[in-house]
Amino acid sequence: MAQPTLIRRDHPTHDHLRTALELAKTGVPVLPLRQGKVPFGNCRTCAGRPPACGGRPNMKTAGPCQCPAVCHGWAAATTDPTVITSHAWVLAWRLAVAVAYHPAGAELTVVDLDNARAVEWARKALPATRTVPTTRGEHWVYRGAMRSANQVRPGVDIKSRMAYARWLGPGTGTMTDLPSAVRALVEREETTPARAAVVSSSPARAEWDRTVATGCRHTERYVRTGLARGLAMVRSRPESGAGSQAFGVARFLGAQHTQCPGPCGLDVIGRQIIATAVAVGVPEAYAERAVTNGLNGVGAAE
Repeated sequence: MAQPTLIRRDHPTHDHLRTALELAKTGVPVLPLRQGKVPFGNCRTCAGRPPACGGRPNMKTAGPCQCPAVCHGWAAATTDPTVITSHAWVLAWRLAVAVAYHPAGAELTVVDLDNARAVEWARKALPATRTVPTTRGEHWVYRGAMRSANQVRPGVDIKSRMAYARWLGPGTGTMTDLPSAVRALVEREETTPARAAVVSSSPARAEWDRTVATGCRHTERYVRTGLARGLAMVRSRPESGAGSQAFGVARFLGAQHTQCPGPCGLDVIGRQIIATAVAVGVPEAYAERAVTNGLNGVGAAE
């Protein structure tokens, strides 16, 4: 069992560790966030293909991984104080810029309202609940877990299963049960809009080749084959789920390059996935957000 290694009380990140331990005591799974407010990347063992740790396939279900490091994004979240204060995690806390938590792990759902207009909409459309101020808007926290989704409407993300949310304080107000109005937002996202409704402002997209990937350790054929298969998977979902498929493809392809010295041309790969998703009816803003999250190796980002 890992031995706890505490951070000195005068260390600037002591507050992050203390907050994490306090949350864990209440049953809220926590993890540290690095610069950019995103999870720490996988260690070399967990980043392999297949990962030597056993992995957590697509991070949809917990796998046999027993890695002591902060690996697998949101799936690393834990309430175990021995893990939180272990040597491997303390190394991460020293670089952490914030504390995150896995809402569904605490049977919660966070409606992330990214701007003032989204907050105004929520006040008219959703039942009042616990609210937490954010930099640009608010988090509305409900009791109950559900599927996560980005951009279910302008400026609104749903964070629950397979996602993390940044801890910004306990908030104010009485927490209420997850309403059907919030669940309906994700149900609508599952249906890809008709192609005639799509308006794209994106310019023509370049295609990936070796000229944009001078630091990639893979052969051009390997990358092109994987990308072609991924784009085909997105095209196969013209009626529903193309946005989620684009996220999954981006996440898988991005993970292939975690050990490359770079550059690998992931921005070009991302643009190709976005263009393909938009072509089958995914709103461009949603496609961009989903693919960006996938390539960055996170769940539903804030």
